[in-house]
Amino acid sequence: MPKSAEILKHQLFKSIGSPWRDILPEARLDELLAEEGITYRNRLYTPIVTVWGMLYQALSADKSLRNTVKCFTTWLTAAGVTPPSSDTGAYSKARDRLPESLLQRLIPETTEQLEQTVPKAHYWCGRRVRVFDGTTVLMADSEANQAVYPQHVNQAVGCGFPLARVVVFFCLLTGAVVSGCIAPKTTSEIVMSRLLYQDLAPDDVAMGDQAFGSYVDLALIQQQEADGVLRKHHARHTDFRKGLRHGPGDHQVVWHKPKRRPGHMNTDEFAAISQTLTVREVRLKLSRNGFRDQFIIIVTTLLDAKQYPASQLIRLYGWRWHAAEVNLRHLKTTLKMERLTAKTPDMVRKEIWSHMLAYNVLRSLMEQASPLLHYERNRLSLQGARQHFQQILALLATTSNATRQRLYDHLLQDIASDPLPQRPNRHEPRVVKRRPKPFPRMRQPR
Repeated sequence: MPKSAEILKHQLFKSIGSPWRDILPEARLDELLAEEGITYRNRLYTPIVTVWGMLYQALSADKSLRNTVKCFTTWLTAAGVTPPSSDTGAYSKARDRLPESLLQRLIPETTEQLEQTVPKAHYWCGRRVRVFDGTTVLMADSEANQAVYPQHVNQAVGCGFPLARVVVFFCLLTGAVVSGCIAPKTTSEIVMSRLLYQDLAPDDVAMGDQAFGSYVDLALIQQQEADGVLRKHHARHTDFRKGLRHGPGDHQVVWHKPKRRPGHMNTDEFAAISQTLTVREVRLKLSRNGFRDQFIIIVTTLLDAKQYPASQLIRLYGWRWHAAEVNLRHLKTTLKMERLTAKTPDMVRKEIWSHMLAYNVLRSLMEQASPLLHYERNRLSLQGARQHFQQILALLATTSNATRQRLYDHLLQDIASDPLPQRPNRHEPRVVKRRPKPFPRMRQPR
């Protein structure tokens, strides 16, 4: 069994781990296990094998445990080793044993290392930008899940599915997940995002939509020595005749701290926020063929109009949709994370973290292919990268080193040679074309 475990570990590093050869080498993963205090006996499903197995599971169209175990037994057979039983019990127990904290640590670890491979000239005004947004996911309807992540209050007991809310910070440049937060649906996205602000590094720029454009959000971001670029909350009045003008539709004003303390903050946290905040408001014009022009206002703590001109801020906010909404859709829909099969809250969270890690594997692969497409990252297809990667995994795991490198180079070339078409000003309303089956809704449990 120890020999099988070692062979399988090397096969997984050579296949699923191939985009992370320099980002997450085997030695670094061993260090993380030691730091987490993880010890294990000699068995097939060691913590490292289990991590890679969960990533394989998240990348696969068939996410069943049986499919993952059959993949492992096939690869071991190809290596000339007698395969273990195809029973999923051992792999299931290994997933239960794996600490959630290890999966969480791997997300910022891989993203930070990936960003170090990106040319500094590609950063926006020399700054790293974090884009955040939230969504919800369904999970198996078990008593344990319902207790922690209850179903929607409008549904009858036993007729709905447990719901969890997920807020994710993405790297604007690479599209990789930087950090995330998981909570019941009753928890606000605003509260969850404020918990994630502590993950911002000094000199980062955080970008969000209208829900976050408030005094408290900008103040909390500034406490981390970072800057915010947010769409201004609709409840705040704007008068460009006042304040220090930088140009048409661009001025600098002083905001005052709200008198009411947010319910999620204690007295000390609210008192730590400064009484005033100097911000810059910039009007952004949105034009689309066949539609009337729209104007939105973005608010930022980037006050230097020469270093950060309005044109650069408008250009930056124009990337928000693709960097947040589209990436979140890829994570949830393309990787099939919208409905999880785990029956316990612990495993639900592990499945979500493993999907984020699998997403980062694809983003690392796409970043390596981007020079072949002149760094036009937005034209690389994540679904295409996943399909190409899935087709070649078995060969990467079982072939010789020389052939493996040739196959990997071919993989990057395939990803770069299958770009998305240019679709400027594309507009797709959120409507459903497919009609549902004419069955009545469940009103009581079976």
